[in-house]
Amino acid sequence: QVQLVESGGGLVQPGGSLRLSCAVSGSIFGINAMGWYRQAPGKERELVAAISSGSRLRYADSVKGRFTISRDNAKNTVYLQMNSLKPEDTAVYYCNVQSALDTAYWGQGTQVTVSS
Repeated sequence: QVQLVESGGGLVQPGGSLRLSCAVSGSIFGINAMGWYRQAPGKERELVAAISSGSRLRYADSVKGRFTISRDNAKNTVYLQMNSLKPEDTAVYYCNVQSALDTAYWGQGTQVTVSS
């Protein structure tokens, strides 16, 4: 059974930072990409950042220069470092893995709230 366990969310003030972690366990037949999505109240889920098996990076325009995605293959963990947080970053953040068999795996989501 594949499991994605997220941690690191919480409440921060504007301008603050958080680091999200996603630990992946279980057997996946090839990984094409790993990434982070977010969904704010009343909004559609959107891609925030992704890293491919070849280490190509993709970021939403709204987070470029502020967020950094990385991975530690030895720990089977993907991270999202979030700096200079804004109230509009408030959302539930979901970890995602895309397998070579075109199967998507999702974490349970972790709440990020940016407010004074």
